Amino acid sequence: MKNVTDSFVSLGHWPSAGSFGFNTDILATNLINLSVVLGVLVFFGKGVLSDLLDNRKQRILNTIRNSEELRGGAIEQLEKARTRLRKVEMEADQFRVNGYSEIERERLNFINSTSKTLKQLENYKNETIHFEQQRVINQVRQRVFQQALQGALGTLSSCLNNELHLRTIRANIGMLGAITD
Repeated sequence: MKNVTDSFVSLGHWPSAGSFGFNTDILATNLINLSVVLGVLVFFGKGVLSDLLDNRKQRILNTIRNSEELRGGAIEQLEKARTRLRKVEMEADQFRVNGYSEIERERLNFINSTSKTLKQLENYKNETIHFEQQRVINQVRQRVFQQALQGALGTLSSCLNNELHLRTIRANIGMLGAITD
């Protein structure tokens, strides 16, 4: 620890303008370099990460808002259905004398139509969720593919030199010649 503090103290004692020297204290120079790199990463990376998180947050909030709107519509339809059911039940009491079977048929039709509507809403919700899942999966796949491709190109470009490149071309030409013969 004394070396580290000595290196910071020695920063005030620069050699004269005409001379040049190297700091051979490897712990102090690595610490300074590391602090500069970390400072740059925090300064420039913070905004990018913040933007990515804000965009993801907005998408999630929009999805939740859309779900709430669908839920509100379903509740509204359910209330309308309940209101209609109450109305049908009151009419049933009035027309009980005139025909119980007609009222029962109308009630069953109403229940079936409400059930179909609820099933359609459930199917729509499931399709929306499935679509969003597929979209997110496709985005992740595309990002992974792009990163893998960039990594492979980086590895390939760092490993290829002129001699290896020429040998690869010759080998491929030889294989093509063997195929055409």
